[in-house]
Amino acid sequence: MVKNRQGIYTAKQNKVVVLWDLDNKPPRGPPYHAALSLKEVASKFGDVVEMSAYANRHAFVHLPQWVAQERRERRQQDILERKGIVAAPEPYICGVCGRKCKTNLDLKKHFRQLHERERQKKVNRMRSLKGKKRQRYKERFISGNDKYNDEARRLVTPKVGYGLAAELRRAGVYVKTVEDKPQAADWAVKRQIEHSMSRGIDWLVLVSDDSDFGAILKRAREANLGTVVVGDRDRALGRHADLWVPWIGVENGEVTEKDLVPKRRGNSSEEELEYDVRDSFSHSDGEEWTGDDVDSVVEEIAAEISGYNSMRISVFSEGEEEEEDGDYVLWDSDDDEIEDQGVSFYL
Repeated sequence: MVKNRQGIYTAKQNKVVVLWDLDNKPPRGPPYHAALSLKEVASKFGDVVEMSAYANRHAFVHLPQWVAQERRERRQQDILERKGIVAAPEPYICGVCGRKCKTNLDLKKHFRQLHERERQKKVNRMRSLKGKKRQRYKERFISGNDKYNDEARRLVTPKVGYGLAAELRRAGVYVKTVEDKPQAADWAVKRQIEHSMSRGIDWLVLVSDDSDFGAILKRAREANLGTVVVGDRDRALGRHADLWVPWIGVENGEVTEKDLVPKRRGNSSEEELEYDVRDSFSHSDGEEWTGDDVDSVVEEIAAEISGYNSMRISVFSEGEEEEEDGDYVLWDSDDDEIEDQGVSFYL
């Protein structure tokens, strides 16, 4: 029992740390929604006190296939609208001032010529201030201008990448860019795990499929630190964690509290046996086994090793197969490409 700010004694809440290996497990969809879904799953284990993501600069300049496809489709739509071949069913509305535009390119033109200029004036004004005046001005007109920030995310194309770091920070994730060296992100995550083991953390949520984390996860379990692995393969890391959760299920918001039941802890031989038995049946080339056949064989193997016929071993299902695949800069490269194709931006 602990005493809260109101002076009432309540049950102590578990502390949860989320560590995200972006080099190994980047989001498959919008980063902001993926981070919120991950945080929601982690919050079911307790209070999320830290949520960090680690990657080198290549992860932030890389353009995923789904982003490139969306930009190609939007570019083609803009060209057809400008030529008058197709017309939008509804006018494009500016999220800042409410002005209606016939085409998406007209909306971008309006946003750059009016709202970006006003924004730049405010930024210049902020830079001329100092101390508390500058901080208050920034909170009111720069950081607190949600309408402008939302519209900039929708209309402005980042000069590099697709705004991965900015979107993760918006979701409350601390983003750390590591050096361009092999395994640099892994070492950063390992150091943070060791730090969590020494400061009273109750649960660790690791987003990765890298088998190099197996040894330190085993040490974390020995230190009575609850471990949850979020990934696409329940193999090398899954056997060293208390719970494995599919990454695609977390991103889609399909993980429920029933899926977050930690497995029973046992000795290392029992854990190895549990996964070896599962792998032998999941990769069998013979005829399909029924549930009763699997249970009987598992009980026989367990009896030979431990000498107790009552030993129970759970067989987990296979995980999902892995699929392939700052701030917003006031820059839009799509307009330049449209102009190169012979479409004039200005009427």
